[in-house]
Amino acid sequence: MRVVGLFGGMFDPPHLGHVAAAEAALAGLGLDELVVTVAKDPRHRSAPVAPAELRLEMTRAAFADVGGAVVSDLELRRDGPTYTIDTVEALLDQDHGSRIVVVVGADAAAAMGRWHRAGELAALVEVGVVPRSGGPWAVPAGFRVRRVDMAPVDLSSSGVRAALLAGADPGGLLPRKVVPLALASRRYSR
Repeated sequence: MRVVGLFGGMFDPPHLGHVAAAEAALAGLGLDELVVTVAKDPRHRSAPVAPAELRLEMTRAAFADVGGAVVSDLELRRDGPTYTIDTVEALLDQDHGSRIVVVVGADAAAAMGRWHRAGELAALVEVGVVPRSGGPWAVPAGFRVRRVDMAPVDLSSSGVRAALLAGADPGGLLPRKVVPLALASRRYSR
């Protein structure tokens, strides 16, 4: 049975912490493939700074050298709000025999019980929880959870955006191939 990871997010912008999480999930969870999806309209977040097309282009650049990672525009092509359960169902329709592992940060894992159709999602997937800096993580009730073994990376997209706006060197924040895209967009710089 194939084991497919699902790693979704706004990727506004995709940073080195995202790449580290993807590599750790691929290695530590025994994934055959990691589908990286760029969210279009997540209901639990504020609107992204960069448009969807730019976030997709940056995400493709960020994960280009991560063996086993495939960046998908599946959620961007969908009309209406973005829900993980819909993406999981679409992946299962494409690959009937797969087992799906949703890869999330510890902060997101704590809220999964409140996600759209959470009970159905819990029945369909396992959850790979990536540790975040700043403390312990809660196991979402009803979900089968595995911890992704990696040291927490102290980066967030909002923190990266603030640092770039303040003129920080993006080299320690963004994957090398993302730097020119982020800076050229003028979305993250003055």
